[in-house]
Amino acid sequence: MNIRETIAELTPSLIEMRRDFHRHPELGFQEVRTSAKLAEFLQGLGLEVTRGVAQTGVVASLKGAKTGKTVLVRADIDALPIHEDSGVPYSSQTPGVMHACGHDGHAAIAAHVAAVLARFKEQMEGEVRFAFQPAEEIVSGARPMVEAGVLEGVDRVVGLHLYSLMPAGKVGVRPGPSMAAADAFTIHLRGKGAHAAMPHEGVDTVLIAAQIIVALQSLVSRETDPVNTSVITIATVTAGEGAHNIIPETAELKGTLRTFDAQLREKLIHRIGELSQGIAAAMGGSAEVSWLPGSPAVVNDPEMVERFRQVARQVVGEAAVLEVPPVMGGDDMSEFLNRRPGVYFWLGAGDPDPSKNRPHHHPGFWIDDERSLPLGTELITRAVLDFLR
Repeated sequence: MNIRETIAELTPSLIEMRRDFHRHPELGFQEVRTSAKLAEFLQGLGLEVTRGVAQTGVVASLKGAKTGKTVLVRADIDALPIHEDSGVPYSSQTPGVMHACGHDGHAAIAAHVAAVLARFKEQMEGEVRFAFQPAEEIVSGARPMVEAGVLEGVDRVVGLHLYSLMPAGKVGVRPGPSMAAADAFTIHLRGKGAHAAMPHEGVDTVLIAAQIIVALQSLVSRETDPVNTSVITIATVTAGEGAHNIIPETAELKGTLRTFDAQLREKLIHRIGELSQGIAAAMGGSAEVSWLPGSPAVVNDPEMVERFRQVARQVVGEAAVLEVPPVMGGDDMSEFLNRRPGVYFWLGAGDPDPSKNRPHHHPGFWIDDERSLPLGTELITRAVLDFLR
């Protein structure tokens, strides 16, 4: 099988699919058009396709001529609530919604891996299953896909994430923890409203909030082993109605917890609640902490990483395969990797000139799809064939 020639032939379709998805982005659990387009494309290849998995997800199966192992290829498909300002001619046509993280590219790559392998299924052993997952950005799509049985019979898992700040042509991967667990929390504070000129008659929730914000950082700096990374960030503080002379009775803090270690994650979840409630009570108020549990840490299987590295070196050369540091961003690819051995790697999609690139989740986010998408298709295709053996 000549994989590279086949991908070159399919590249116009690959680029057009990605740009079509970019023009028509859809938020988590609203990916109706995206999933319909994917299902139609995959059915046209002769794959067994199931729609409506985890609401708007698509699962497709390609079976080789011989029995063997099963490898799952995962791609997320949702966009973000961001108004695009990239200036590309195929910019989002949906106001306030944008593919600012590369999921349009992930979906197009996985679909065209299916297109490549479908041409060679008579030479293929085993099954390749494709999971087009909704709602990654709100960390809500992977778990229901797993609960729906997408991993039944699966031996190994593979996926990629396009990276706008890494030049196209580079590949980044690391064994073990790669991306952090990401949990969101809200601290609801209640005190006693009063006139701002008479603070002794009230319980100031703004002051309580300020003390909690400062104290939470001690959980990282003084209660966490310095070699065990964690991040606590308060991103939103809400209190009062805008008046200058009223002490508000309630306040609300919203934040995120990022960890790699499962035990540390549980400890800090407990301590954030304990510390917030203790400070509020000591100052005459009360605190209640609610959690939006995120995904666990993304942990790559060392053996699968080494196998993938060998594949990647053959494709891009040893110098272009990098061992990247772990990042504190989260990804619910972890729901798959926690249950099956596999690898999740970064694929460079940026310009060699760093000044031209924008970070993920930025209104000006841009990727070099003409150089990165065909390479991603080849890397996943060759990794799948290796993992099937």
